Amino acid sequence: MKWLSVLLFLVCACTNAAVLPANTPYQLCFSPAENCIKILVNTIKHTQRTIHVQAYSFTSYAIARALVRAAQRGVKVAIILDKSNFKPGQKSVARYLMRHHIPIWEDDQPSIAHNKIMIFDDNTVETGSFNYTYSAQHFNAENMLILTSAPLAKRYLENWDYRKKLSHLKSL
Repeated sequence: MKWLSVLLFLVCACTNAAVLPANTPYQLCFSPAENCIKILVNTIKHTQRTIHVQAYSFTSYAIARALVRAAQRGVKVAIILDKSNFKPGQKSVARYLMRHHIPIWEDDQPSIAHNKIMIFDDNTVETGSFNYTYSAQHFNAENMLILTSAPLAKRYLENWDYRKKLSHLKSL
């Protein structure tokens, strides 16, 4: 009977598992030694259609300005932020982005919405521990991984859409 439980666990644990092809393009960055913000801004700069963002802490004006420039050149930018970005006195670029007509949703359903992801043109995903902050770049040991894979991006977009449905659209 114990083996049946183990088998059932393995089958259930693998339902979300996927294998990326061996030739999947990726870019990796480790802060503070490497300039992850520069890599991220460059990726934003080359995006042509859509950028979906989920962030826990977002204080980097360099990244925010790159998103605004993308929106100004016609890229559809949409952002979901953790509720901490909207607390009085909390440093965040949320208001800056909203002033530039970028839609932002507040994810206040879980205790913490700790995601740090961007999805570019429905085929490239940036993820890792890297917060979109000055501290993440200059003081913290964090990592950022960018993978180009349409199936992976699709899965992230499904979760982005799910989190958006649970979130509240913010306005100034």
